[in-house]
Amino acid sequence: MKYINASAVLPEELVEKLQEFVQGEYLYIPARKNEYKVWGELSGARKEINKINDDILNAYLSGASVEELSESFFLSTYAIRKIIYQK
Repeated sequence: MKYINASAVLPEELVEKLQEFVQGEYLYIPARKNEYKVWGELSGARKEINKINDDILNAYLSGASVEELSESFFLSTYAIRKIIYQK
């Protein structure tokens, strides 16, 4: 996560008020509840995982066994079953 210098984006009065509580430290400001991003949304990781999971399900529906999928996708049989049964 990259940081932004508060002085570059906040009014000077607000920076001075914040400095009463914390100085020279990192301060995390959470997103508003209705603006949260789910894990992987910004990086594209979520999209990639969903594609792999779809590939696993399609291969299973086409006749591949759980053991074959486990070897092909380098996942445990437990993980493969979890992917198949959640779809």
